[in-house]
Amino acid sequence: MHDENALIFDHAIRIADILVKMFGSSCEVAVHDFSNLESSLIYLAGTVTGRDVGSPATDLVLQQLKKKEVEDFANYKTTSPKGEILKSSTIFLKNQNDDVIGAICINYDISLMIQLGGKIKDFIRFEDEDEGKENFYTNVQDVIRGITQQVLEKYHKAPALLETEEKIEVIKEMDSKGVFLIKGAIGYIASVLGVSKFTIYNYLQKIRTEETFNSD
Repeated sequence: MHDENALIFDHAIRIADILVKMFGSSCEVAVHDFSNLESSLIYLAGTVTGRDVGSPATDLVLQQLKKKEVEDFANYKTTSPKGEILKSSTIFLKNQNDDVIGAICINYDISLMIQLGGKIKDFIRFEDEDEGKENFYTNVQDVIRGITQQVLEKYHKAPALLETEEKIEVIKEMDSKGVFLIKGAIGYIASVLGVSKFTIYNYLQKIRTEETFNSD
């Protein structure tokens, strides 16, 4: 083996060992020498794919070598002979003449992560993203402001420019959220909507009368 190539492969082997020490038993790093594609695997750190030194180049590597411009490729999905899902990356090794002489191939078994990810996803799933939404406030004024903002944000225009029917709908939704159980809410909401407190009382009377009538 040419001295320059030998040095490149020596560096590659040291990198392989460090990566496996860093990422643990789920990681495998293979070093390939393309001078003999039938047995290109010259070093293997870790044992994820079940291969041994002397194994041939992979079909994906062979496909890349057929291209005019060989480029590194990262984070692609592969599957081990035992069926584990792997996250893989390949870095091609080149000498000073820009000849591709080999590769470092990193394979990381993410099967357990996928399984845990499914369990975590199931655990953090909510039956209804909107139902039961809860905000935490430090004072009553923030409660009133928070609920008012939640209701008004869907209209996409200044509150004072809302049509009368829209304002009634706003009051109806706020009433359903219990905001009028809080002292001072009517005065604050009246100022936001640009109406009088008397108008808010009228809206509430209209809403509650309709609800009573519809429930009978």
